[in-house]
Amino acid sequence: MLKSLSTHLLSDDPPRSRILSALLLLVLAYLLTAPFVFPGARSLNVAATICVFLVVVGSFDLLLGYCGMVSFAHAMFYGIGAYGAGIALHRLGPSWSAVLIGTAAALALSAVLATLMALISLRVKAIFYTMTTLAVAAAFGALVLRMNSLTGGDDGRNFRLPEALTPGFELLESPFLGASINGKLLAYYLVFGVSVLLFLLMLRIVNSRFGRVLEAIRENEFRAEAIGYRTLYFRLVISVAAAMIATAAGVLMALWLRYVGPQTTVGFNVMLNILLMAVIGGLGTVYGAVIGVVVFTIAENYLQLLLQKGASLFTGIPVVEHLLHPDRWLLWFGVVFVLAVYFFPSGVVGNLRERAASRKRATRGHSAGAVAKP
Repeated sequence: MLKSLSTHLLSDDPPRSRILSALLLLVLAYLLTAPFVFPGARSLNVAATICVFLVVVGSFDLLLGYCGMVSFAHAMFYGIGAYGAGIALHRLGPSWSAVLIGTAAALALSAVLATLMALISLRVKAIFYTMTTLAVAAAFGALVLRMNSLTGGDDGRNFRLPEALTPGFELLESPFLGASINGKLLAYYLVFGVSVLLFLLMLRIVNSRFGRVLEAIRENEFRAEAIGYRTLYFRLVISVAAAMIATAAGVLMALWLRYVGPQTTVGFNVMLNILLMAVIGGLGTVYGAVIGVVVFTIAENYLQLLLQKGASLFTGIPVVEHLLHPDRWLLWFGVVFVLAVYFFPSGVVGNLRERAASRKRATRGHSAGAVAKP
């Protein structure tokens, strides 16, 4: 029964690798117990960031990994969700109705923009879609900076949350397992729960008949169209779906941070980070989003501390001390990224699945040989 339930939840697409299964279970256990096992503010923020970005990167993989569409506007949709919730809470006050209004407005705006970009550019070569998304994202980023009265400009916008999500809201008077049961904890599990639901939704999309058509379009668009599939329709629908999922993730991040700003949402560095996470984890598999996000987020938050400790061990050695300076963390992460791409060209998940498939074929070959012997 448990096996059938897990298969249904994973949309008939299990990890197909014992190592990958163990890694995914480890990540799930970490995210589920983070407030109690790692109660510090930094650790909890890392866990919440992983929850949000596995949704953002997974939705980006719906476009690039499953349909072969390169979009540079994905961070824009993520930013629309964050700004939608933030502006609504700032203007209407800290209420659940403001959250719902801001979320609905952000989803509607993302759906309209994604539809317009797809209709304008997808009728011609795919490169025009990529260039269109880049132009629209740049224009939206400039608009965010110019509309100071609405968005806060470069400084961004702070806002208050509904009382149930604030640290001052105490659900229980005494701590439970060493953690305070307050609004901050509720906010984390809201982010965690919605992220899990969106992740399962993406699994359902890619493992449905619709997802199989997307893969066919990625492999050979002309053949898919020749056998009767309206490729424009499928690419339009997945563009809108991916945009709306990324928008929902932006809302979650706004609720967690209680702040929204251009550098944390619509900046080109955010789009670059999304691309790096997707490539590290592996394109064309939603599970890759989980691994890629975990690797990148942990490196971003803890590699500086590791370098700082390493630099203290080599004090007085000019070259080594300079290379191990905490500000050089991005350089070392770049080295790790290059090595990862070299040794795992199909991403971590792709490589693990290929190894598992090779072992299975080898086992079948040995079994067949043993049966064939007289």
